[in-house]
Amino acid sequence: MPPVLRGTVVCALAFAVLAASAVAARAQNYPSKPVRFVIGFSPGGPSDILTRLVGSKLAEGLGQPFVFDNRPGAGGNIAGEITAKSPPDGYTILMGNNSILATNAALYKNMGFDPVKDLDPVALIASQPNILVVHPSVPVKTVRELIAFAKARPGQLNYASSGSGAAAHLAAELFKSMTGVQMTHVPYKGAAPALTDVLAGQCQLIFATSLSVQPYIKSGRLRALAVTTAKRARANPELPTVAEAGVPGFEANTWHGIVVTARTPAAITARLNSEVNKVLHRPEVRERIEGLGGEIIGGTQQQFAAYIQSEIPKWTKVVKESGARAE
Repeated sequence: MPPVLRGTVVCALAFAVLAASAVAARAQNYPSKPVRFVIGFSPGGPSDILTRLVGSKLAEGLGQPFVFDNRPGAGGNIAGEITAKSPPDGYTILMGNNSILATNAALYKNMGFDPVKDLDPVALIASQPNILVVHPSVPVKTVRELIAFAKARPGQLNYASSGSGAAAHLAAELFKSMTGVQMTHVPYKGAAPALTDVLAGQCQLIFATSLSVQPYIKSGRLRALAVTTAKRARANPELPTVAEAGVPGFEANTWHGIVVTARTPAAITARLNSEVNKVLHRPEVRERIEGLGGEIIGGTQQQFAAYIQSEIPKWTKVVKESGARAE
């Protein structure tokens, strides 16, 4: 090798070593300043409450303040894009959910980022079951009875949702796809008006969040048939899952997990994962999340990545078959 070329190679190697050393040093000292925790939805909602709960405990464990930054809009895509385009240094993290990380890619023509390529999973935090409820005027008490009732009256049952492409809509479309029933979608501008019309009997059923329908189940104004999670919910252990009630393999829950900008140093994401799992084992955190109807998950980065990869094709298929589009 010519001396000039040899010198160039040596300089390049030295630069690479120095760069790697600098990255390792930054990771070892992480965090050395406040961390921005981006939230894709408005203050006071489930994502916001969960983010502030987990973030405040992470701040204690990591020894730096967490700054909460609500950036609602476009189904969480605004917050996702902000995080995706931030420096990959661990100082901007996002509370992602099933919309931002799994369903929006099929619902929106342009998200502004790629949730798989531009974001790295840190840890799956929790899932919240939806509950399949019907108005008491519908003469069914089980999922199997609902399927039979709907098949005998194709298109006559109306199901409500908070909007085209919303979780309640896609859960019902998955149910239709897996059972072969025909039901009519009635989208609303928000969960509250959708639930109001189900309570009034204008629509016959809805896949609603556990928290929103618990009071009406207890009062008898709605009849609960099943939960949408893979396992029975702690808040309603008497309710079967949709899967065990007659639709094997059905799962359609709301979930949340922390992600960071892609190419964030592995040492930083590993540190965050470790701290998140410590937080989720704290009794006061577990009590609060379960009190909100959530099921704590935790686990490794690889498990979270695999879960996201399993959710994307499932919901992409549902979106394409239903023709759903973001409003």
